[in-house]
Amino acid sequence: MALNVLVVDDSSVMRSIVIRTLRMSGLQINEIHQAQNGKEGLDILGKHWIDLVFVDINMPVMNGIEMIDSVRRIPELSDLPMIVVSTESSATRIEMLKQKGIGFVHKPFSAEMLRESVIHLTGVTLHESPSDESF
Repeated sequence: MALNVLVVDDSSVMRSIVIRTLRMSGLQINEIHQAQNGKEGLDILGKHWIDLVFVDINMPVMNGIEMIDSVRRIPELSDLPMIVVSTESSATRIEMLKQKGIGFVHKPFSAEMLRESVIHLTGVTLHESPSDESF
């Protein structure tokens, strides 16, 4: 299954890094949407089918924790897989996120780290290369 992904981070450079890393991860990725803050992220979630969200914690307008809490209050989105990508180092905050069912990837990260978090949270498999069979 190809995933529709939303990447929410106030840094356009970090959004680009997450997107590039996702494309290198071997996962099947369909559409990728971007938002600069949690409010923009919520707007996108209201307009598009999204299978997975990557969100930073520290952002202006609406931070990642506020966005996560807002998403969890929407019945249709309450089980939406979400992964925080952050430099956060507070073990208490990371544990609180995990108790909410949120994945966590520490910056800096590798394609393998993102891939394993996505597989763990969504159960998707890696992109299979086309077979050599003739049809």
